[in-house]
Amino acid sequence: MTKTSIDLSRRKALQAAAGLSGVVAGAVPLSALAATGAKVQASGGTAAQADALPPVTDLAPRPPMGWNSWNSFAGTINEEQSLETAAIMAEKLLPFGYDVFTVDIQWYEPDATSYSYNPNPVPALDAHARLQPAPNRFPSAKDGQGFAPLAGRVHALGLKFGIHVMRGIARHAVKLDLPIEGTPYTARDIADTSSVCPWNPDMYGVDMTKPGAQEYYDGLFRMYASWGVDFIKMDDMSRPYDAHAPEIEAAAKAIARCGRPMVLSLSPGETPVPRGGHVRQHAQMWRISDDFWDDWGLLAAQFTRLENWNMWMGPGSWPDADMLPLGRLALGDRDTKFTPDEQVTLMTLWSIARSPLIMGGDLRYLDAATLALLTNPEVLEVNQNSTANAPHFLEDGLKVWTARGPRGFEIYLALFNLAPEAREVSVQLDRVGLVGSFLLRDLWERRDRGDVKGTVTAQVPGHGAKLYKLTPLV
Repeated sequence: MTKTSIDLSRRKALQAAAGLSGVVAGAVPLSALAATGAKVQASGGTAAQADALPPVTDLAPRPPMGWNSWNSFAGTINEEQSLETAAIMAEKLLPFGYDVFTVDIQWYEPDATSYSYNPNPVPALDAHARLQPAPNRFPSAKDGQGFAPLAGRVHALGLKFGIHVMRGIARHAVKLDLPIEGTPYTARDIADTSSVCPWNPDMYGVDMTKPGAQEYYDGLFRMYASWGVDFIKMDDMSRPYDAHAPEIEAAAKAIARCGRPMVLSLSPGETPVPRGGHVRQHAQMWRISDDFWDDWGLLAAQFTRLENWNMWMGPGSWPDADMLPLGRLALGDRDTKFTPDEQVTLMTLWSIARSPLIMGGDLRYLDAATLALLTNPEVLEVNQNSTANAPHFLEDGLKVWTARGPRGFEIYLALFNLAPEAREVSVQLDRVGLVGSFLLRDLWERRDRGDVKGTVTAQVPGHGAKLYKLTPLV
């Protein structure tokens, strides 16, 4: 038995243990592939749907796409910057599907200045222990309006509105012992002061065994619904996972009760793979790593994580490799450290593995090259509409993924060179389950490369990638 078949068989065994079916590992005759595609198309589906993970929700049928303020603004973004950025996003990125605009951490902190946190914060709060936008940064939030005015203006641009929130209840609300809306209980009654985030001083955990705990979360998400929030990035949730599982369940329950559809994204990672069944029942996105920044070592590490999580990926269930640190970053201090070839690798991997595409760079300084990287429609099609996505293990230093196109018979092929030097890569198609002749199209260059049979050969830059579409010639 070859190394490839051993690894693919192991993957199938893991999927079987999880109650899932995976992509067929063996070589598929061309005639059979085409016939399968035609049969499923006739019923309005794709050839890969029989292998797909069944959705648990109608939310997020495709990987979410959008922009988040963390990589470029840290915790400092204000209303003026939000509106300026949202307008650019609506003009330049929304036509390509990027529609979720998210204000990240500490919008409630009047004195936020950077990537560090005030050790003794005094955040903006309402009378029921719920954080509010700091009015000195978000003037439209005055008089208890919260984010509703800003969300309304973002919605008017055709975008969805998202916010970052921390797990738990504000420490300052516990200090003031504010009442929980609609209950006889207070913040001190439900707070677990032993449950604290190791890197942020804003919150205590909520003890979900206490009366009033679920009511607190219910009231919190009713407020978010009244603001018009569409997307919640909830932090300090996925690590340690089991300790925080009751609050993950509480947030999901509160969303189901709040009267407004909201996508729930859990952060940070590394979420444990054995908890895949639980997390996809309660959230639509979850981080598979700690914060991802523009460092080749971090990018190389995401390959294994995405391979490990691939069995849990599907409609309404998106393992999240984190935001795209591209363009201008870090409060305007610098541009991305990724080389152009590494940027192509990043977008190719996120697309073939179907990670959410959340741009993190400052859109006010969006250059033509970064815009082109983000908006290649043929690459985005892979992220949004491919199926049967699968890694293949062929040799060290070479990563290979395949997927099926939306019509069921086209095959996407991604080649990644993890070595620092350029190399010629030859992949025998039968080793990734393909037999026959194909028209080869380079998706990054958006041009056909002629016919291939048996082998695909490409010169791949160091730390670079190639992404092809193979259409059967029948």
